[in-house]
Amino acid sequence: MSHPRVGVVGAGRVGAVLAARLQRAGHHLVGVSGGSDASRLRVQTLLGGVTVLEPAEVVRRAEIVVLAVPDDALAGVVAELAPHVGPGRLIAHTSGRHGLAVLEPLAHAGARTLAMHPAMTFTGTEVDLDRGCVFGVTAAPADRDAAETLVAELNGSVMWVDEADRATYHASLAHGANHLTTIVTQAMDLLRQIGAEDPAAVLRPLLEAALDNTLAYGDAALTGPVARGDVDTVRAHVAHLADPSVRRTYAALATATADRAESTGRIDTDTADAVRTAVIREKVR
Repeated sequence: MSHPRVGVVGAGRVGAVLAARLQRAGHHLVGVSGGSDASRLRVQTLLGGVTVLEPAEVVRRAEIVVLAVPDDALAGVVAELAPHVGPGRLIAHTSGRHGLAVLEPLAHAGARTLAMHPAMTFTGTEVDLDRGCVFGVTAAPADRDAAETLVAELNGSVMWVDEADRATYHASLAHGANHLTTIVTQAMDLLRQIGAEDPAAVLRPLLEAALDNTLAYGDAALTGPVARGDVDTVRAHVAHLADPSVRRTYAALATATADRAESTGRIDTDTADAVRTAVIREKVR
């Protein structure tokens, strides 16, 4: 079976991996764009040295185009490419925040458009090639079959996201994953400060259990001093956090945890207020 010709604009961590997956699905990769040394290295290692082209040339040659550029750059890239788009092309972007509106200049030029964001973190290396994930997809009804086919070729499954919900969808992923990295690296730094040689080994069993339990049971998985109402322990924690950034993070999350523990009946209002009072000084620093 003949597959449409594909091209990818942006050979970053996401774009290079998606291009490689489409190659493996049988598509002819006509070219990718990417000017940095890191992008060119990814092209060499993941894509067998496929031709690096200017973005406009990728669009002219391909029947399916994936725009894998940063969220805040997407509108500018679309404006740059619109004069080069002909009718019938299928153009998808990988932005979490944006839906179809940002692609309207391309739709006006005759393209079919999709918003297709992978709910996954990428390294831009071979370890990403076999990782499946959900894609948050926004598409016109007439393009949903094409979206499902493309996502399946990318080793994914579809979650339909309304245009008005794109920012909330993306915020949920950034809050759950990107902020998790900040919290965990701060925790590892604290363990290093007290002499832990392998902070990851200390944290991994705890974090894996906490994540598995939370995904399975939600708020019922909560443990620790806030959930127990150990206000003096919370005060001691804050007093021993020397790094202002870590104190602010701890204070904000302890407050949010107290709010959830109160709303689910784990602690009473007086205890929740005591926790919030214990950390409020740190929140405003």
